Amino acid sequence: MNGALKTWIPKLAGQRILVVGDVILDEYVLGRATRLSREAPVPILEYESRQMIPGGATNPAVNIARLGSTAVQAGVIGSDTAATQLRQLLQAKGIETNALVVDPTRPTTVKLRLMAQMGLRFPQQVARLDTLSREPINGSIEAQLGTLIEKAATAVNAILVSDYHGGLLTESLIAEIRRLGGIQGALLAADAQGELDKYQHFALVKCNADDARAYLRRHIEGDDEFAEAARELCQRLQLTGAMVITRGPEGATIAMCAGGMAHCPSPAVSDVYDVVGAGDTAIAVLTLAVAAGAPFAEAVTLANYASGLVVRRVGNYAPSADELAWALDTWSNRA
Repeated sequence: MNGALKTWIPKLAGQRILVVGDVILDEYVLGRATRLSREAPVPILEYESRQMIPGGATNPAVNIARLGSTAVQAGVIGSDTAATQLRQLLQAKGIETNALVVDPTRPTTVKLRLMAQMGLRFPQQVARLDTLSREPINGSIEAQLGTLIEKAATAVNAILVSDYHGGLLTESLIAEIRRLGGIQGALLAADAQGELDKYQHFALVKCNADDARAYLRRHIEGDDEFAEAARELCQRLQLTGAMVITRGPEGATIAMCAGGMAHCPSPAVSDVYDVVGAGDTAIAVLTLAVAAGAPFAEAVTLANYASGLVVRRVGNYAPSADELAWALDTWSNRA
């Protein structure tokens, strides 16, 4: 199995993927905890460093580029410093940004995390401050974005939708993406994060266990119940490929809409520090692998191993092809 999975790694490269979704700039401010404040029961941090990282829907694009494929980013940014910083970060990683629309009426979404360095291997998050608008994009901005998406969708292997509930992915925009996918013959994939109804007739949809429970309004535990949930979601959404429910350390359950299901275990990763970004890596690898022709179960297993590399670090991280091969060799042998 390990050898079969490794044959797909080179095929993750050389593709062209359009990523549409709520783009975010992740900002990390790191300080060393020195003492408790006399003003409130909180630590006082002495500033050490600041780091900016592409987040939200840009993180799948970063993963795609890291694995050797071309990512085209579509989304909405503000007319502010954060927009300039985010665009520059994406371009530095080789991501095409011509499909980003500037909306001066809303801010670029920024998630600022205040991190305390306390002598541990990784700093700990003290607080998070988000700058954002959750209002749906207006008709003019949607029309501009739709035109750019139509242009960018030419000759792509897949259109990947990353939904962070930031007001970008309206029903009408999703309908346009669905139409374009049909015209271009591109794989349509979505990381729904609970917004499942919007992604009817897509080929591949992913959500996590809690989102599946909330949508189906019932408690779901164990392989059999998750298999039934994935099959039900496949039918309700009328998907053309597969429904994937990620289950953290228990792996993922996948139901193929043509029939059949599989439980794909997660690797035995003991040093887990942060789950941020693991889902973005999973949908990026899933999309690349399925677009390359991998069977769904092998694509999901590859995605599980890639996500295992991410949770060993703090914040978003995009693993390389060599790291993915290392994970397959190391964790498969450990299992």
